[in-house]
Amino acid sequence: MKWLRRNKKPKENWISEEERLAIIEKSSKQVSRGVFFATIIIITSFLPVFMLTGQEGKLFHPLAYTKTFIMLMDALLVLTLAPVLISFFMKGKFRPDNANPINRVLERFYEPAIRTILKWRKTTLGVNIIALLISIPLLMSLGSEFMPPLDEQSILFMPVTLPDISNAEAKRILQVQDKIIMSVPEVVQVLGKAGRASTATDNSPISMIETIIMLKPKAQWREGLTKADIISELDKKLQIPGVVNGWTQPIINRINMLATGIRTDVGIKVYGQDLYQIAAVSEKVKAALEGTPGVTDLYVEPITGGKYLSIQVRRADLGRYGLTVDDVNQTVESALGGATVGQSIEGRQRFAISVRLAQDYRNSVEEIRRIPLQAPGFGEVPLQAVADVVFEDGPPMITSENAILRGAVMFNVRDRDLGSTVEEAMAKINGQKGILPEGYFLEWSGQYENLIRGQRTLLIIAPIVLVIIFFSLYFAFRSFREAILSLLTIPFALIGGAYIIYFWGVNLSVAVAVGFIALFGIAVETGIVMVIYLNDAMQQLIKEKGNSSETISRDDLREYVIRGAAKRLRPKLMTVCVSLFGLIPVLWATGVGTDVMKPIVLPMIGGVLTSSTHILLVTPLIFLMTKEYELRKFGKLEVYDVQH
Repeated sequence: MKWLRRNKKPKENWISEEERLAIIEKSSKQVSRGVFFATIIIITSFLPVFMLTGQEGKLFHPLAYTKTFIMLMDALLVLTLAPVLISFFMKGKFRPDNANPINRVLERFYEPAIRTILKWRKTTLGVNIIALLISIPLLMSLGSEFMPPLDEQSILFMPVTLPDISNAEAKRILQVQDKIIMSVPEVVQVLGKAGRASTATDNSPISMIETIIMLKPKAQWREGLTKADIISELDKKLQIPGVVNGWTQPIINRINMLATGIRTDVGIKVYGQDLYQIAAVSEKVKAALEGTPGVTDLYVEPITGGKYLSIQVRRADLGRYGLTVDDVNQTVESALGGATVGQSIEGRQRFAISVRLAQDYRNSVEEIRRIPLQAPGFGEVPLQAVADVVFEDGPPMITSENAILRGAVMFNVRDRDLGSTVEEAMAKINGQKGILPEGYFLEWSGQYENLIRGQRTLLIIAPIVLVIIFFSLYFAFRSFREAILSLLTIPFALIGGAYIIYFWGVNLSVAVAVGFIALFGIAVETGIVMVIYLNDAMQQLIKEKGNSSETISRDDLREYVIRGAAKRLRPKLMTVCVSLFGLIPVLWATGVGTDVMKPIVLPMIGGVLTSSTHILLVTPLIFLMTKEYELRKFGKLEVYDVQH
């Protein structure tokens, strides 16, 4: 008992349980409105992502849905569970903020900085405006592309040969190419095929060769070698006469072909009514594009040059031998195509048994001309006695879209961004006269088609999102002035995002746009926290000195603004640091998918740094200037209740 009495400490100056709960309730209310509307703003900022369609929509919709549901649950827990947990665990004796050594160090650096900023007002605003103006030409100078190229860690080699190539020659080229490809040390496996599989979804002719090249892990590559270097080396080794090389990746190639019908990065579709005229226009377009920087693997999709075996029956000779056209057709069909003579049953499967002439008796025009016909009264008669057997030129494959015949000029883009390459190509074609006859027109397709669609969607929805964010801020603060003050963080967040993607060498794309969209929500959220604490400082000033220009001096305003900014420094820095600590590791990540993640993360990292700097230094300055204006014009401060 003596020991208990000796260690028992008096509870003098401790607050009661009711006072503790009242303080927790008041603190929760102070941030509840800001947290709620910050959540609404972050969700609203992702509306452009929800509006994306096609390939980009399927890629980024899961990100937007995940972020939205997390924020909704976060807002619900902050308003309901967080105050309850605080009431359970925040008990006992608490130290003030300045008792924390980290807080003391931060305030020791921050308070002199904010005092200097408030003293050199014009210089501070000028530096920020200049930095903002510099970011505009930086963004304008960046290239553009639909999506960052995702490294699939494999290569798809798609050479195109002449349309009249034989099966034997296609097989020979395929074998030669596979041997050459395997000679590169970084290649581990090669699988090539010519023609198409037994499916109606693949319309590849025998002249199209597809070779999938599997690469070794990057740790086993020669030092300093990149994937682009490997493609360049392979392209130099595979220069075969009559073969046009094409390089892409397996997955993106299938996506492009299914979505746009173009198997390269960019395709120029030529529409018209005559195949030979379309072929002539396509050759002119190809000639106009040759030599354009960034344009590689340029070729015209073959729409003429196919070979057809034509058997033209001479009816006068048929009558002389007592034969009919059906006799000739049935014999040719059986000899060349095969005639079904029975079925083979294997379990539940049935296979037709066909019989036709052996390869040696139908592999040349001369052999076909000697195919025998049974003539009544004359015995065997060669086919050439009653028909002319010749090869005729024709289209290897007829392609049409919207009931209009179509050809295509295709090319890939390397060592340059997609947007500027296509713009220069367009300018070259538009500068050429006499390319398009009357009734013919061009259409740009491929990845560029997706780029234009994504840009239009973002440009339409972005202004609407900004309006929604502005009114959300207005309802949060019940003041247009405070809403504008919080919205000012968005362009200054743009500064860091623009600078970092410029110096990192990243092109503008849908992924970068998604990164900026996420950045705007984070920036506005941090700005709301700052404005809440600054308004809280103004309420403390009014409570102490009244709300009049006679009792409040400019020095009082400045000191309370500094107090509102500096004394709540830790929660603001925690908001920023949580974002940075979660994003920065992505910069050092490797593997599949990092090519798309880095363009999203880069503007967020740079923007968080500059927007947090703006919020910590410039927002208090602008807030102080607005309060000085109110005090000078109205004789009192307009303090907005953001606590309830």
